[in-house]
Amino acid sequence: MAISFFFFLSLLCIPFSSPSSDGPENFIIHVSKSHKPPLFSSHHHWYSSILASLPPSPHPIKLLYTYERVINGFSARLTAAQADKLRGLPGILSVIPDQVRQIHTTRTPHFLGLSDGVGLWQNSYYGDGVIIGVLDTGIWPERPSFTDSGLSPVPDTWKGICETGPDFPASACNRKVIGARAFYKGYQSHLGHSIDETKESKSPRDTEGHGTHTASTAAGSVVSNASLFGFARGEARGMASKARIAAYKICWSFGCFDSDILAAMDQATADGVDVISLSVGATGYAPQYDHDSIAIGAFGAAAHGIVVSCSAGNSGPGTYTAVNIAPWIITVGASTIDREFPADVVLGDGRIFGGVSLYYGPPLPDFKFRLVYAGDAGNRYCYMGGISPSKVQGKIVLCDRGGNARVEKGAAVKLAGGLGMIQANTAESGEELIADAHLVPATMVGEIAGNKIREYVKKSPFPTATILFRGTVVGPSPPAPKVAAFSSRGPNHLTPEIFKPDVIAPGVNILAGWTGFAAPTDLDIDPRRVDFNIISGTSMSCPHVSGLAALLKKAYPKWSPAAIKSALMTTAYTLDNSGSTIKDLATGEESSPFGHGAGHVDPNRALNPGLVYDIDSDDYIAFLCSIGYDLNRIAVFVRGPTGSDICEGKLATPGDLNYPSFSVVFYSNDHVVKYKRTVKNVGTSVDVVYTAKVNAPAGVEINVSPCKLEFSGENKTLSYEITFASDGLGLHAVDSLQAFGSIEWSDGVHLVRSPIAVRWAQGLKDSI
Repeated sequence: MAISFFFFLSLLCIPFSSPSSDGPENFIIHVSKSHKPPLFSSHHHWYSSILASLPPSPHPIKLLYTYERVINGFSARLTAAQADKLRGLPGILSVIPDQVRQIHTTRTPHFLGLSDGVGLWQNSYYGDGVIIGVLDTGIWPERPSFTDSGLSPVPDTWKGICETGPDFPASACNRKVIGARAFYKGYQSHLGHSIDETKESKSPRDTEGHGTHTASTAAGSVVSNASLFGFARGEARGMASKARIAAYKICWSFGCFDSDILAAMDQATADGVDVISLSVGATGYAPQYDHDSIAIGAFGAAAHGIVVSCSAGNSGPGTYTAVNIAPWIITVGASTIDREFPADVVLGDGRIFGGVSLYYGPPLPDFKFRLVYAGDAGNRYCYMGGISPSKVQGKIVLCDRGGNARVEKGAAVKLAGGLGMIQANTAESGEELIADAHLVPATMVGEIAGNKIREYVKKSPFPTATILFRGTVVGPSPPAPKVAAFSSRGPNHLTPEIFKPDVIAPGVNILAGWTGFAAPTDLDIDPRRVDFNIISGTSMSCPHVSGLAALLKKAYPKWSPAAIKSALMTTAYTLDNSGSTIKDLATGEESSPFGHGAGHVDPNRALNPGLVYDIDSDDYIAFLCSIGYDLNRIAVFVRGPTGSDICEGKLATPGDLNYPSFSVVFYSNDHVVKYKRTVKNVGTSVDVVYTAKVNAPAGVEINVSPCKLEFSGENKTLSYEITFASDGLGLHAVDSLQAFGSIEWSDGVHLVRSPIAVRWAQGLKDSI
């Protein structure tokens, strides 16, 4: 069975043993396209010749892939000595070890304000004809979410294929799933043997579930009466229900390898996709841009006009944990929606604590059972085989969250003879509640309730409890959205002047399609199979934004990827449905922009943003120059040697990149920071005046020049400068080394909002 990809556990890397110094491993080799000698008929021919020239080894050299579009080069299995030799050859720009990444594992259209006949759905024809490339675990094409009923013919722009196999016939593709491929050469090479096809298919078929879920979230067809065991029953549909899906299977039991990811991105670009949806990312901190294959591939895709939407990761709530943070990527965090699956804990003393669950089965009898803490029965986390049957049999077990998969805890309790489980959050997850389809009557409670229940078990001479399951509840209480505790956070640890994440979108308890191969819990002992599943993660929020990007691409086919990102960011909102600032589930306090980015996406407002901040490839190169990249490092992105003048137009500061948000760092005694921005009027009124309104962070004075932008037929694009000055007196009111605000441009109709984050280096704070 494939490994579980649920939540923050999904970000943990399956450890691989490091190859010995003379053992083979996979490398990605970036090559200057223009260096190919004319005597070679193709780059593939040239690369084969290069490999043949390397020193011999007992281990055969193997060419895995050649790349032509998002990068230029190839991947191969080599020894470290051979890789070192390659680095010295003419035309070789970079040699990088292949890395493994992990997946960051329907009410949402209504919560997002999408409805038939109005707004973004109507004006984009539901994304009809736009192609979303979903790079994931594949697809289960027979699910009702992938019916092509009522769809127009396959777009003429599509150049891809439907890759068939014993379990994936040509009929698996249709006018909805227009293409499917599998990329496993990097994975299989790392294994050192063929894939075990009794456990995972080498075809595009999804044997894990994650890819089917993300694909149907982005572009699933309308399905009536969808649910998981009756939970969340209603109409399920993707964000862009008439967009087309191209499934690229890149992830396998042990993860997703860069060589396979790049091959899929390269192929998707050649195939003609409009959007790439990638719910995959690095383990730990984001790597440097020129060592991050997702960032490099996304740069090439964006240069071809493709929007690249990626998950921020599930390593929250720690700071600097966001990945996929290159400025040409839309980085998406996760939030809740206004739907709950309540399952309350009732203690023997009469106290009731709210929890959530997707348990489907016989309820507990109408009386209270003995309650025991798992820490007193062998292991507080309820590891499989780690709790004593003699201590839990016939009882409800209180397990701490963390350490292993949530659903595995319930399975461990069941196998030990327990009747039910209460899963209690610790400080790491705070009040974040995630519903799971447990195998025993079980619920999850927050940290506050968990602490009180633990105290009750400790002090009561005969603690008892039961669990009451209350189905699906939709409404304004508790308020939504909230930032998920697992959602990875900023600041951007690579480039502090670039704000990340960009936006948040629904990513908690999301109903979407599922594989027919794996159980909803992904546990081997779970025999159940379902058409739809409810799971959570930034993996779920990413395809929401991918689908919205497809809708905007349809509505504005000439807009650049940066313009689409700008529209989503500057129209995002930061208030929940009670009118209060969006809260953070990790703390219960107000979320900061380092958690929610520019805010929660608002699709219908994004249709009419008024102004956009646009960026092209030259601007991104100027950005790379500004962060100190030399000609060799930039060559990886531009796919060849660069002239010595490539950085003549470099930005004065990385913060001058025309980004739709502002991230300011005051270093040492540098009390003033200036950024420049350019905006384009995309509204229906040509002659219009926008006025700036500043909500300055505490401790900062802000000046905008000019404070009015007068657009006309001749002046559709205008620039302004914004100056941030650290105010020593105001800074004493700041509780931490950071503060937040915003700038809003308005013409009386549109409100174009950009968040502002300010941080002080310790030296400056101490000097004031």
